[in-house]
Amino acid sequence: MNAVFFPLSKVVYFVITPSNFFIFAVLAGLLLLAVTRLRRTGFGLTIIGGLGLALGGLSPLSEAVLLPLEQRFPAYPPDGPAPAGIIVLGGGIEAGLSEARDQIVVNDAAERPIYLADLARRFPTARLVFSGGSGFIRGGIAEADILSRQADVIGVPRTRLILENRSRNTQENAAFSASLVQPKPGERWLLVTSAWHMPRAVGCFRQAGFTVDAFPVDYRTRGWSDLTRFNGFASDGLFQLDLAVKEWIGLVVYRWSGYTPDWLPGPEDPAGSASR
Repeated sequence: MNAVFFPLSKVVYFVITPSNFFIFAVLAGLLLLAVTRLRRTGFGLTIIGGLGLALGGLSPLSEAVLLPLEQRFPAYPPDGPAPAGIIVLGGGIEAGLSEARDQIVVNDAAERPIYLADLARRFPTARLVFSGGSGFIRGGIAEADILSRQADVIGVPRTRLILENRSRNTQENAAFSASLVQPKPGERWLLVTSAWHMPRAVGCFRQAGFTVDAFPVDYRTRGWSDLTRFNGFASDGLFQLDLAVKEWIGLVVYRWSGYTPDWLPGPEDPAGSASR
């Protein structure tokens, strides 16, 4: 199923990404106004696209869509118990650029590998798993392989790393990691990923029979007070809106596909915690 699911998800997301959708609406509307008699339809599409770009870019709409995801799991307490293992999901390393430039190049989710290094230092006996394959449809080097080469740069001992380099999406992160480490009943494992991605990630790990505690990072909002803030740059708001809409769509699709047990997984496992 994943052989079709992965490339299809890339194509569908490109089309329905809010910023792309609004731009397509404006272009389609202008085209209809210029070359057809469907002036009312063309005018309507142009207005919808223009308003969407303005509201999505400048208003707190993006924060309103993102906050329920980021607030779903609390931050892991500084004095939390030491885990048996730590799993960090890929997504923070630009694998292609890193390979081309022969150094680690990170993106806006760089907190994921940063906290891998921090947690490795804080918990020197914990097993360290980095799960990240290639995000390209046709091949490409895996994030885990880049991290393997550049582990010393971020201060992570290469000898401690357990690398999972086959996964292309969150469901595969969970399934392949569970198969790789085979956690024992009663073990505490931390899952490190972006706060906005944590509900879907935890749901996938639960569905894979792997009980994890959330360690959210890479926050994009300050909290509910952001609902009163407006963006200084439309590009910032549209980027956040694209991210949030993609994640909400991902939650729905993953639930329909049976990859997660709930529509919006939360801190409490609805199936109980008997596996711990």
